[in-house]
Amino acid sequence: MKLISKILPASFNLFCFGDDHEGTVLRDDSGWQKLVDMMNSPYGGLPASRNYGVDHGDCVEAILTDDPRYDHLTTKRSSVLSQKNQAVRHRWGIRKNLVCILQGNHDRKLHRFGDITKEICKELKVTYGTYSSVITYQSKKGNIYFKHFAGHGWGIIKSVADDPTRMHSNKLLSLKRKLKYKMGDCLLMSMGHTHQLLCLEPNTSDLYISSDELGLNQNYRAPVDEADYIHPDHRWYLNTGTFHKTYELGLSSYPEYAGYDPNFLGFYIVRVRNSTIEGVDEVRV
Repeated sequence: MKLISKILPASFNLFCFGDDHEGTVLRDDSGWQKLVDMMNSPYGGLPASRNYGVDHGDCVEAILTDDPRYDHLTTKRSSVLSQKNQAVRHRWGIRKNLVCILQGNHDRKLHRFGDITKEICKELKVTYGTYSSVITYQSKKGNIYFKHFAGHGWGIIKSVADDPTRMHSNKLLSLKRKLKYKMGDCLLMSMGHTHQLLCLEPNTSDLYISSDELGLNQNYRAPVDEADYIHPDHRWYLNTGTFHKTYELGLSSYPEYAGYDPNFLGFYIVRVRNSTIEGVDEVRV
């Protein structure tokens, strides 16, 4: 766990992404390049200098020749050094935009070689976020905009429902269950790992009735960004996607052997305007 304070302007874009798995031929290189290009371009009415990012980990595939999942057909780079060096190169053009890089479970699998993610961060001069971080976004004067819990992720997210609407709703609730108890004062909660693009917005439409000497009053519950405790229903939840494909013509991959369903590749952009989360944009690649 890492506590990070980041001084930013009141309006900025926060790119939430991860799971690019450098070292496999199933990595979507063009999709990653789209992320880099967008981070280096104006977005949402703000200049490129207002774009920041949180990398949610699994920077490297970490499947070496002694791994049961190793397959020479799906492996582009089978050495730790080559995977690490390429991960650094891919992030070089956005290194000044990165708030932190988290350690992923794939990265951690190579612990016998040291902390690969920490070494990547050291070369890029980017804050190492460990496996999870609480990031406080604030002004130069110390005024807190909001807090962000970011973790690489845990377990799986799936639903056995047949109806597509119910299936999607079940996945959103599963994401919320995984994150809501991790931290109590974070308005934004995000994780990677499951390779899915999921966004659950705060529920701000709850109506409640109160009374006073004049009668009954109609009220709506609303999030309080800077509170010590933010109700789980009032937070934003993100599952930040991936750049790892499930299928590739001419070969079979371990996700295919495991029976994983294909997911949309991509990432999210959190639009912060006047210190408030205005909305979240999904970018598919």
